Amino acid sequence: MTPRRLPSLSALRAFEATARHLSAKAAAEELSVTPTAVSHQIRKLEEYLGVVLFVRKPRQLVLTGAGKTLLAASSDAFDTLGDAVARLYHAPEQPSVTLSTTPAVAARWLLPWVCLLRERHPDLNLNIQVSYDWVALDGVAADMAIRYGDGHWPGLVTEKLFDNVFVPACSPALGISRHADLHHHTLLHYRPPSRKGSLLSWLSWQKLANVAGLDIDAGLMFSDETHTIGAALDGQGVALMSKALIASELSGGRLVQPFGPDMPAEPFHLVYPQERLREPAFAAVREWVLGLADRAHARSDVRASNDAGR
Repeated sequence: MTPRRLPSLSALRAFEATARHLSAKAAAEELSVTPTAVSHQIRKLEEYLGVVLFVRKPRQLVLTGAGKTLLAASSDAFDTLGDAVARLYHAPEQPSVTLSTTPAVAARWLLPWVCLLRERHPDLNLNIQVSYDWVALDGVAADMAIRYGDGHWPGLVTEKLFDNVFVPACSPALGISRHADLHHHTLLHYRPPSRKGSLLSWLSWQKLANVAGLDIDAGLMFSDETHTIGAALDGQGVALMSKALIASELSGGRLVQPFGPDMPAEPFHLVYPQERLREPAFAAVREWVLGLADRAHARSDVRASNDAGR
């Protein structure tokens, strides 16, 4: 790209102000310099351009044709620059935090409650990035993450959010009540693109439940847990799903867990660099996420109490 060839900004400012006022004295007052300094800048500009910009008469300045051309261009340029500076000056940058997590946690656990964060911090921009891969928490790819695992990520703070237990669940319309019913219904398979996906399979559950004869290679296959949940809600089959992510459907009766056993998986944690807690926006998002975990635990306790009282 060819570099721009421009005279000094000071010379252009001196010319533009003088041309508007047709007075070096008025321009000097506007720019808080002396009339001599203004005249010097205009002389330098004329030498640089090789043209005369003013006809200098006693007590009067008259723009030449070249001066009129330059005034129109420089006035537009300074107006545009002034507007941009004003917008930046009066509109401070909004704080932004990028939270990385799996698609299902984003859709099922975070998005329904983003309103709580917006109500408390309306000027905070939250970017939710979905991925099954571990994303660097370097402030560029992401700032914090919700991930499942054993809780040991060197150099990072980990705070447990909720246990991750997978259970067989389906629409109550299927009328499933015992293990033998699985032989007559479609199995819905959730296999995320990670090495841990095989641990959450019907094969693993079948061994845990000591149920024989299931055609675990048949059925519908999904790589996104939200699609698996949607298929189960539509009555398309029986799925193994994270109990925490279908809690509202279970409590509302839109899904049922007809039997066990529950299949434990690695819990979910909030993960972040310790030093970022000094940033108010970062601390606000952390507080919101932990608050969601507290709400989920409270609802779980109420459901457990109600179940015990039946």
